[in-house]
Amino acid sequence: MVPFAAGSATDLTARGLGHKLQELLKQPVVIDNKPGAGGQIGAQAVATAAADGYTLLMGTNSTNAANPALFKKLLYDPAKDFAAIARVVTGVNCLVVNNDVPAKTLAELIAYAKANPGKLNYAEASASQRLSAEMFNQMAGVKIERVPYKASPQAVADVITGQVQLMFPDLPQGLAQINSGKVRGLGTTGKTRTTVAPDLPAIAEVVPGYELVYWLAVFAPAATPKPILKALAEAVALAARDEATGKAMTQGRMEVSVMVLEEFEAYVKAETKKWGDAIKAAGIEPE
Repeated sequence: MVPFAAGSATDLTARGLGHKLQELLKQPVVIDNKPGAGGQIGAQAVATAAADGYTLLMGTNSTNAANPALFKKLLYDPAKDFAAIARVVTGVNCLVVNNDVPAKTLAELIAYAKANPGKLNYAEASASQRLSAEMFNQMAGVKIERVPYKASPQAVADVITGQVQLMFPDLPQGLAQINSGKVRGLGTTGKTRTTVAPDLPAIAEVVPGYELVYWLAVFAPAATPKPILKALAEAVALAARDEATGKAMTQGRMEVSVMVLEEFEAYVKAETKKWGDAIKAAGIEPE
């Protein structure tokens, strides 16, 4: 189950991983997209599914760490409804702007936003996209207004046409549009430049201390028996470390970063606190 739209980084990762899992487990793997409500709809579908190992969530930092701080009431409980199987990739977002925005660099965008209050809006369809933008607002001293979307591809499409001026999509999605000339790329959200797109500066080069990294991972319903979780974790780790599968999952624009079972469970707990603190510091009120 992918809680975001087809074409998103989450979807690409699930499809790349699913293809290899099908081979390893000798079971058909079907990818089902259920986007909406910041990933809540797809996550809830897995939270309430039979705990038999046959329905899994391609979760993210949004669905399984950040959402408790973004919503007053969730359709599921990330801490109680899921068993952690494995983190598979980590990645960064990128800042893209419509080609008509009169800013060729990050510094120019910040100057333009300060000189033209109310003229810029950002699109977002996930917690990492929203937090990327609100951290930028706070740390760069600007006020760019939020326009929420159900799905990232539609948000990107509206940035391309100029309905919205900018966005922080995941790098795989954003780089495809940058390379085709449909949007202008101004920066990435990692602490330093990514080797995937070295010509794009890290936002931290202009806004000191800025950093946001997201992750994608596999979860099962909470009551799934431990032997099944262990077998799935072994298969997911083996699949993710396969060179061809790694390329299929990341499109060469994310990092394969495997972490399984107890270690990953502890990581999710730490990430939940980290994202909650960052959301609060950015002044984002739960909806």
